[in-house]
Amino acid sequence: MAPVISAAGLARTFTTKRGPVEAVRGVDLTVHEGEILGFLGPNGAGKTTTLRMLTTLLTPTGGAATVAGHDLAGDPAGVRRACGYVAQSGGVDPGITVREELVTQARLYRLPKAEAAGRAEELARELDLTGLLDRRCGALSGGQRRRLDIAMALTHHPRVLFLDEPTTGLDPRSRADLWDLIRRLRDAHGTTVFLTTHYLDEADALSDRLVIVDHGVVVAEGTPTALKLAHGGSIDATLQDTFLAITGRRPAPADAAPVSV
Repeated sequence: MAPVISAAGLARTFTTKRGPVEAVRGVDLTVHEGEILGFLGPNGAGKTTTLRMLTTLLTPTGGAATVAGHDLAGDPAGVRRACGYVAQSGGVDPGITVREELVTQARLYRLPKAEAAGRAEELARELDLTGLLDRRCGALSGGQRRRLDIAMALTHHPRVLFLDEPTTGLDPRSRADLWDLIRRLRDAHGTTVFLTTHYLDEADALSDRLVIVDHGVVVAEGTPTALKLAHGGSIDATLQDTFLAITGRRPAPADAAPVSV
């Protein structure tokens, strides 16, 4: 499989009153076409900062990266055209309907009105939102809002979908439904999914491969099975035990507010 994301020495230093803070100190990674990559690490490890750099929301202070063949520094507009991004908190307008939100998103990508309306209907069918098109976004359940967030990120047929803690706060059924959706995007459309999560069972169940970061650098990568064998001591080891063996720290509680670093 061809790499769709490639990063070498990607770094970000923040300037604070107490001096420089190296949030990401040099991340090297490769993500292949049609792969679900689980990007894991303790709070403060640099996960969200890395994701924000790869989606052009933050400018790197070191290193280089390409997304779908577009250089992060030289062609940020090309990167944005190639990727969809779902943030931790989402971004829907509670006062308008699902249809209006989807059509507005399509229009922002310069689709003509008729095409935008058609794309909204298409996304609603794919993400089980058809019966909710005329409901106000503020009246949606948590799982429905997350499906809408993902629908909005898919408006322009991106090759890469970045999901930052997509199931935080969802009930078990909504989580399971979202897992099925993520797999379907990969299997039916070949979408590459870059997933950050603190739910290690989620990472284990969904990810083709895992990259674990700590203190701003990659400390381990491989399939869940390979990491369990190498660091957990057995194929029957839990990913929790494997994660602890690699980082020496526990992941954040599933209901804790993630630290954006």
